[in-house]
Amino acid sequence: MLNNIFQGIFDAQTTVVISVWNFILCVGVALVIGLILAGVYTYRNRYTKSFLVTLAMLPAVVCVVIMMVNGNVGAGVAVAGAFSLVRFRSVPGTAKEIGAIFLAMCAGLICGMGYLGYALLFTLVMSGITLLYSRFEFGSRKNRERYKVLHITIPEDLDYTGVFDEILDKYTSSHELVQVKTTNMGSLFRLTYNLVLNGNEAEKELIDKLRCRNGNLEISISCKETVNCEL
Repeated sequence: MLNNIFQGIFDAQTTVVISVWNFILCVGVALVIGLILAGVYTYRNRYTKSFLVTLAMLPAVVCVVIMMVNGNVGAGVAVAGAFSLVRFRSVPGTAKEIGAIFLAMCAGLICGMGYLGYALLFTLVMSGITLLYSRFEFGSRKNRERYKVLHITIPEDLDYTGVFDEILDKYTSSHELVQVKTTNMGSLFRLTYNLVLNGNEAEKELIDKLRCRNGNLEISISCKETVNCEL
């Protein structure tokens, strides 16, 4: 009787109806998986409350989508792909965020197919690997604090070609001008350099030297990872 209440009005006679208890079990396991993935993501990562809530609920959402198309993965992926159109109206995510979302979607897909044991095993294995990589800082560049991005604002009448090379040669082991753009209605230029500093102690002295050369206009130095972490 309970299954008849949840039977679709467009179901054919041969359509297999998912039982209510199986539905609850799959969604429950997917929610547990989401909590595990959200908890793992908090380890040594910056995060927001909204992202963690989304990550915790995403496996259950994907699980329901797959179950409602009766295990047809092609149709399920097409429906889930429609949801991803919202991505183009949101702020670009970092590589870690996008990877966590794909991981949650994959776990939810396995749950939706009914392989709850495999879904839990996949989640535990991938969570363990993620924690291991984070613990040993896998992929971190050696002396990464020396890699910087430098932004210098100069007046329009100053020829920027090689104007700072003498200073940069002294305080950096390598430097490259990667972008030049106009700002302030074309009255100023903004130069962007990729730098490898000789040492962190020289950063303040470097900025002081550059200020004397650019007329004390705006100068900023940031870690290179904060610029390159987005896909």
